[in-house]
Amino acid sequence: MQNVIVNSVLRSSRTRRLLTAAGLAATALATSLPAASAGPASAAPPAPRPTTAAEARTAAWLEAHPGATARFFRDLPKGGDLHNHLSGAVRTEYLIQLAAEDGLCIDATMTAVEPPCATGTRPAADARTDAAFRQEIIRAWSMQDFPQGESGHDHFFATFGKFGRATWHTGKLLADVAGTAAAQNQSYLETMVTPASSGARKLADEVGWDADLAALHRKLLAGGRLDQLVAEAGRSADEANTEFREAARCASARPAPACGITYRWISQVSRNSAPERVFTQIALGLRLAERDPRFVAVNLVQPEDGEISLRDYRLHMRMLNYLHGVYPRAHITLHAGELVPGLVKPEDLTFHIDDAVRTGQAERIGHGVDLVHEDDWRRLARDMARRQIAVEVPLTSNAQILQVEGDEHPFPVYRKYGVPVVLSTDDPGVSRGDIGQEYSRAARTYGLGYTELKDLARASLEYAFLPGRSLWRPDPVRKGFRPVQECQVPQSDRCSRLLANSLKARLEWRQEASFRAFEARYTR
Repeated sequence: MQNVIVNSVLRSSRTRRLLTAAGLAATALATSLPAASAGPASAAPPAPRPTTAAEARTAAWLEAHPGATARFFRDLPKGGDLHNHLSGAVRTEYLIQLAAEDGLCIDATMTAVEPPCATGTRPAADARTDAAFRQEIIRAWSMQDFPQGESGHDHFFATFGKFGRATWHTGKLLADVAGTAAAQNQSYLETMVTPASSGARKLADEVGWDADLAALHRKLLAGGRLDQLVAEAGRSADEANTEFREAARCASARPAPACGITYRWISQVSRNSAPERVFTQIALGLRLAERDPRFVAVNLVQPEDGEISLRDYRLHMRMLNYLHGVYPRAHITLHAGELVPGLVKPEDLTFHIDDAVRTGQAERIGHGVDLVHEDDWRRLARDMARRQIAVEVPLTSNAQILQVEGDEHPFPVYRKYGVPVVLSTDDPGVSRGDIGQEYSRAARTYGLGYTELKDLARASLEYAFLPGRSLWRPDPVRKGFRPVQECQVPQSDRCSRLLANSLKARLEWRQEASFRAFEARYTR
């Protein structure tokens, strides 16, 4: 398939994880699929589903080999990563390599800057031979051993400005991130970038602010200027794709595993910017998503507790609501509720998620950590479950940035209410982790068994912004992952036609095949 640019709850007991097998179906695919189970209508947690014989054997293996979990979670088919910032996902060591290749310098603040190296700076290339210097850069550019006395929140967000100049080779960055995804047995990636950033800033500054959003949109369109940015973003995507394929050797006799990853772009919007810039970036991202299939959605980034982000939060949601009406086919996923008491005023904890899903038209939200501080949060959770609004949960990032983990994290609350949850990495390069770490952390912290982990992985493709129909019937988190009618008989013409016409169904089908191979390997 050709690539294009593109979290106490129901703690699983041994008994739950080792339920009697529901019986084997006649075909290989049916063997890997759970039997249908009725789901709850509101806040009741999803009922334990029947377990196949292969799943029970794999669950038993996991129980019997606590010392081999690293390999287990690496090999577990984990589907997609739906919350991934490209520049923050790259391995820090590779960023240092790129900085050296570009002849960059490192100043006294450990920031990569343009050559020539002035007094007080050192060539990034020195990190190749000076191990102490290399470790100093790694500490500044990631969460590894960051300085005592500095908050995780502040250190995390400061890293991007320090390594930013080393991230200009988008295709090479993608090759590195896709390579990590492939090594983690993933098949799909949605990663965030900022298309036509300079051009969008220039256009916004020229147009200025207009509280009449329709009028502001017309100004952006006038003279084809917004479409020029769409074209510029497309050309940059072409260049990044070419660079990616070269870096991953996709046309060679021995392509890198990264070439097997299907990927799409999500357009980032810098929420701590002037209103006209935020509006322009949203409009560009949504227009791109409707016109270029390599781009699928928009997302607001930068600290949600930033001064402008807090001041203009409701305004930003109104912008999204208006532009969603103009570009209804484009997807929206939003960082919302990445907040904790003490970080912001109490009133700022009461509405961000609600406003994102009701006004901002978010189909997914990222983080959602402050859920239980929201006004009438139970109603909100029930509504998210009913509307199948998924939550992208990066457990490691939430622990590092917000110091929220374990029972303080709403991961089990979302699951109790039947809200779809997808594990994600956020910025694994900065966090010094990977998606396997997220699954391992979820299992260890919340007592998840193999079937629960498997269904979390399935959800990562079900709630991806992939074109085409799903392999699964609606509301699979609450009602169970049951194949659609066409694929009740897997080897049928009807199922073949569905797979031929739907990229989403094909990737989900491929994931089921991966589960069969995984379960055959990890058996007691």
